[in-house]
Amino acid sequence: MRIINLLSRVIGNTGKRLKKSNEYMFWSPFISHHKPKLQINVQTQKWHCWVSNQGGHNLFQLFKKLKASREQFDELSEVVGKPKRKSFDSTNDKKIVRLPSEFKPLWDNDYSIVKKHATHHLKQRGILMSDIVRYNIGYCDSGMYGNRIIVPSYSETGELNYFIARDVFDGGMKYKNPPVSKDVVGFELFINWDEPIILCEGVFDAIAIRRNAIPLFGKTIPKSLRKKIYEKKVKEIYILLDSDAIKDSIKITDDLMRNGINVYFVKLSEEDPSDMGFKKVINLIKNTKQTSFSDLMRMRLNGKTKRYMEI
Repeated sequence: MRIINLLSRVIGNTGKRLKKSNEYMFWSPFISHHKPKLQINVQTQKWHCWVSNQGGHNLFQLFKKLKASREQFDELSEVVGKPKRKSFDSTNDKKIVRLPSEFKPLWDNDYSIVKKHATHHLKQRGILMSDIVRYNIGYCDSGMYGNRIIVPSYSETGELNYFIARDVFDGGMKYKNPPVSKDVVGFELFINWDEPIILCEGVFDAIAIRRNAIPLFGKTIPKSLRKKIYEKKVKEIYILLDSDAIKDSIKITDDLMRNGINVYFVKLSEEDPSDMGFKKVINLIKNTKQTSFSDLMRMRLNGKTKRYMEI
């Protein structure tokens, strides 16, 4: 394949093909690591380095960073076509979110008591090392976010759009998040809009579900996510908010159903999805029937999950 040959020459090493035929892993040219960490989708042109957190939405950006020759740029244009110019609007004025300077990935070789507690906390919530690497989960043992687990969220272009900072010792404020807008699509980089999506409250829930799950960073749908859902013409959505968010779940369900989306209201017990475990959550999702308007009416009248579960 011509594009693979070109990428290999520019990056300086040969890419390894993943299970998905359009995904390739290369050794990162940005940072030294013992595994290939530069992931490139040769169909969409999206690329992301999972160690340096650099990424983009087209290969021209990558070639520019790697200082490719004019001949290589010309060859890229022949293979993939010239890049489309993106229009700029007021959203570009939003505050830029960056990971804390003290951020360290949880798979590094350093030892600290914070790292030990962070790893233990994640293990208790059913989060595996493969999840930690996939989502680039890290920690800070000093600074503004000291003693906290850091879970980043990336946009579809591989750019950081938010992160949560969770206290590992439960000694004070549980979450301390960056002073930027939450109006983002959580974990957008991993979402396949052609498949049913799952909406849940937090990042640990989304990671534990492992099935096209989007964290809302709260109990309501951000405007940007709502817009994306309708733009992508998503057909099926599972609502998996915590059991204490019944009213919020009803509002979301009503809004989506009135816009022609098939909604599945997943009835939870007192446990959060991350506490339930992957298998239990998936079985619950599989056994959930599509919500009808009569179901929605009964939910409104009853107002409590327990009574709805008895219907």
